[in-house]
Amino acid sequence: MSWTDDRVEVLKKMWGEGQSASQIAKELGGVTRNAVIGKVHRLGLSNRAGSAGAAKAEAKPKAAPKAEAKPKPVMRTEPAVKPVDPNAPKPNLPARKQIIPAGQPLPPQPSANEISPEALAKVNEIEKKAKRLTLMELTERTCKWPVGDPATEDFWFCGLTVQQGKPYCEAHVGVAFQPMSARRDRRR
Repeated sequence: MSWTDDRVEVLKKMWGEGQSASQIAKELGGVTRNAVIGKVHRLGLSNRAGSAGAAKAEAKPKAAPKAEAKPKPVMRTEPAVKPVDPNAPKPNLPARKQIIPAGQPLPPQPSANEISPEALAKVNEIEKKAKRLTLMELTERTCKWPVGDPATEDFWFCGLTVQQGKPYCEAHVGVAFQPMSARRDRRR
């Protein structure tokens, strides 16, 4: 559907008469209500609700402006900002996590202390045989266990064959996926 001059004239006439966009769309045929509204805006036709309201506002005499009520002052019994007592006890706030800049060695992780010595020995043996792959060399069949600090040149992934349904090789699965009872026993 294109807006021919005849259709635009019908639109302008019906819009001026106060017809709704839906009624105009029905009359024109092959056009939606939204298309009519869009064309009205593009043509710059007046907003009928605003123009009728403006005509009524002009007809009414203007009322004298009301005097604004001044707010009453608020009397404060204590200062708005309390002074800080340097001798006051500090609240127990949670410790902030330390942010370590790139290239710096990571502190020992608490989870490393929970790993069984047998699993650590197995991991140390396996890492000697590791393929030392880069991120771009990893596939769905290679162990994705990261070794080292990612911010250094000496960072690599294990790369050995993964265990069925897991992202790691057998040794790294033993470290990453520990039975619940083993973890519970070490905490005691």
